[in-house]
Amino acid sequence: MRRATAVVIALAVPAVLRPTSASSLGMPRTVTDYGITVMRYGNYGTEIDGSFLYNKFFDLLEVPEQVDADEHEDDGQLLDYPAKQLVMSKSLSAATAAVHADDRMNILTDVAPAIHTSTTFRYPRNHAELQPVPESTGEVIDLQTPLVYSRLASSNINRLETILTPLIYPGTKEEELEQLANHVLSYSSGLSAFHALLVNVVPKVIAISEGYHGCHGVIGLHEKLHGLKTVDLHADDKAWDEAGLGKGDIVHLETPLNPTGEAFEIQNYADRAHKRGAILSVDATFAPPGLQDPFAWGADVVMHSGTKYIGGHSDMLCGILAVKKGAEGKKMAQQLRAERLFLGSVLGSLEGWLGVRSLRTLELRVQRQSLNATNLVAWLNGALNGKGEGSDVVQKVVSKVTHASLQEKDFDWLKKQMPNGFGPVFSFYTKAPDLARQLPSHLRLFHHATSLGGVESLIEWRRMSDTDVDERLLRVSVGVENWEDLRDDFIEACKKLAAGEQPDKRSRVDIQIGGEAAKVESAADGAI
Repeated sequence: MRRATAVVIALAVPAVLRPTSASSLGMPRTVTDYGITVMRYGNYGTEIDGSFLYNKFFDLLEVPEQVDADEHEDDGQLLDYPAKQLVMSKSLSAATAAVHADDRMNILTDVAPAIHTSTTFRYPRNHAELQPVPESTGEVIDLQTPLVYSRLASSNINRLETILTPLIYPGTKEEELEQLANHVLSYSSGLSAFHALLVNVVPKVIAISEGYHGCHGVIGLHEKLHGLKTVDLHADDKAWDEAGLGKGDIVHLETPLNPTGEAFEIQNYADRAHKRGAILSVDATFAPPGLQDPFAWGADVVMHSGTKYIGGHSDMLCGILAVKKGAEGKKMAQQLRAERLFLGSVLGSLEGWLGVRSLRTLELRVQRQSLNATNLVAWLNGALNGKGEGSDVVQKVVSKVTHASLQEKDFDWLKKQMPNGFGPVFSFYTKAPDLARQLPSHLRLFHHATSLGGVESLIEWRRMSDTDVDERLLRVSVGVENWEDLRDDFIEACKKLAAGEQPDKRSRVDIQIGGEAAKVESAADGAI
């Protein structure tokens, strides 16, 4: 006897349609638990309240053997059978998960997810199905919460957080991912994510190194609000004791470090934090998912400026917080999600869609960028030692290079912590501040701009955005170009700089991009 199939809509079911029976604890017992009419028309599709859906989602569920599919194949009869969700216990690789982790959300025929920009969503038309907000505060906001208002949740953001989950928690079983996705939260920027962390924990002391200066700006706000104290992350236990760092405080580790690209051992700081009751937060922006798994080495919270590699195209602002697995992590994630509602720092719907687009190619981009950076660093470091092409001119301009790939004395732990690459960002120092200021203007393939993580290579004289940095430092964010082209561009720039040539001051070429009013004249005679 052939096995028939049925469908259950489980992800975005309004609260007013949720079953009150025991089936609300998991998958519904039948298709009609939600009061939704599900009709099947032959092998071509399904109709749910008038919406045509592709028939493939019938394959998600099984119904018992005794059901005769032939009896209902073409008659449009209601399918009302007990359902069982099919799951795969084996976890998918990161490359596959980035493309398919959100497949279970697909109920439309669109292959590319739609852009949902609505900020508000209709309640049921049937007044009998309306359920007011409960007077108690026990309701939890999560990815399964019905869509009501986009500051609570929205389709694009739910999809982004769903896809991020198997990437941030590699090796997780398929059946655990839906609930674990509630441990991943997106924010309007990396700094808003860091601010949300401090609001949630309310530490009295935070251990932090120099790192990203923006985080120190957020800490400054909390110093003003409630007297938050800081202590050097790399100080010894005595200094931490004197600062009073203990239970309920934060040890915040950025690895690899901004702007130098140098790495630190996560396990070491996890052990130091946990033995005194503090939590370890890791800013892993410079080592996005696939390069480093901070949770494997003791992190309690992982932070990303999603603007960088999660976005990957220099066109969206985004921040990410992910919380460790387990009951304690679940409780913290629920609090963070509830607090995000009142902080107002929810990610925009368009940015959520852009993030989904970007995650599809995360592994391709990051692996290429990391390999490019490692190759450039190896060449540049070799040139400083008189080896390789262009070494004579490089030695006249550059004095030092920093990157995790050069930390050979740390390889015992570093290759385990970053097994798939050392990160796409590095820095180098010139022999004088004026050389650092001029060099970007001689480059053709590197944009002189701040930020990092995009497919295009960037270089920044870091003094343009950081007042505390060494004025000889240049930060390089390596893109997906051919690394040898980037090397050759760098050699040419060093040649010009060493020869004292002035940069080409031309700012653009005369190619129309719509910046001026349309001109017909005779340039396109006969074409219009």
